[in-house]
Amino acid sequence: MKIFPHKHIDWGLFLGTIPLLVAGLVTMRELGSENNYFFTRQLVWIAIAFILFFSSSFVDWRFLKKGELLLVLFVFSMLILGTLLVLGKVVRGATSWINLYFFSIEPADPIKILLVAILAKYFSRRHVAIAHFKHIFVSALYALVPFILVFLQPDFGSAIIIFLIWLGMIIVSGVSKRHLALLALSAVFIFSMAWLFALKPYQKGRITSFLNPIHDIRGAGYNAFQSTIAIGSGEIFGKGIGYGSQSRLQFLPEHQTDFIFAAFAEEWGFVGVLLVFIFFAVIVWRILKNALFAPQNFESFFGLGIALFIISHFSVNVGMNIGLLPITGINLPFLSYGGTHLVTLYLALGMFMGMHRYGSQALREDPTVELLGQ
Repeated sequence: MKIFPHKHIDWGLFLGTIPLLVAGLVTMRELGSENNYFFTRQLVWIAIAFILFFSSSFVDWRFLKKGELLLVLFVFSMLILGTLLVLGKVVRGATSWINLYFFSIEPADPIKILLVAILAKYFSRRHVAIAHFKHIFVSALYALVPFILVFLQPDFGSAIIIFLIWLGMIIVSGVSKRHLALLALSAVFIFSMAWLFALKPYQKGRITSFLNPIHDIRGAGYNAFQSTIAIGSGEIFGKGIGYGSQSRLQFLPEHQTDFIFAAFAEEWGFVGVLLVFIFFAVIVWRILKNALFAPQNFESFFGLGIALFIISHFSVNVGMNIGLLPITGINLPFLSYGGTHLVTLYLALGMFMGMHRYGSQALREDPTVELLGQ
């Protein structure tokens, strides 16, 4: 009996996520308490995510490259985001959730993966002519529509992730340095306009408070200040599981979601944080390796997009936890509590495994299948 029977699955990638899941569960579990709402529900979401990962890995997702299915899904998703602005469930000041009675769904996360698939399809067909600025402009439109709709919720964090995914895929597609400079100037202009006319006072407060959180400790800078205290107090080896005073005594808000990195660092210290960084590096490395050796451009770009999705979430979350970035409400992949994010993440990884399986099979059957870069 084979230990790893399904060869098309990258077991190094899958197993690399397990320690991160365990770290998140241990951090959010309330020791000595019968009320473990987040811990119990996260176990359920993990089980669902695993089922979706393995089942989706057996699907031939190459059909996404054909026809207009992705465009139909994109239009339908934009209608959902538009409806969400009117009928969505308000959570922490943002209409980002659809309430389905037993649980809620945050559409922004699956839409990020849909954007990855759309951009992968677009760039895989035009990678040779990507130097033409019109392709950058068209791809920007695909990202701009969800960016605006998510920004208006307002979900500033998810809007940033959408922008970073698009920017990252533009860069790896081979954009010229001149065009990249033009994009940077455009971004500065857009941010300036947003600051003057679009951002609400509390959003401006989040951006300015990270520059000097001590100035408003009881207001906009409270979360950032408590987060840095938690991380710093962990020192080298941490305070021990269950002994994180900032999170366990509720000084650090949202320690199961937005600030789970700070809660984990307080209890596990620098050594634990280093291990988390290593496992994230392994996961990203395995994704990039599979993307690099994918048989076709679509699979390569899709894998790169998934890596960008994880890197963006990781960088923004850790950055806001250590006080280098404003508080945006972004999950830390695999660690933070959140069913929609976790299920979306494993579904995307399962889709990538399915693409790898059937793409490699097609290459073996037909050696003339398009190779990366041809």
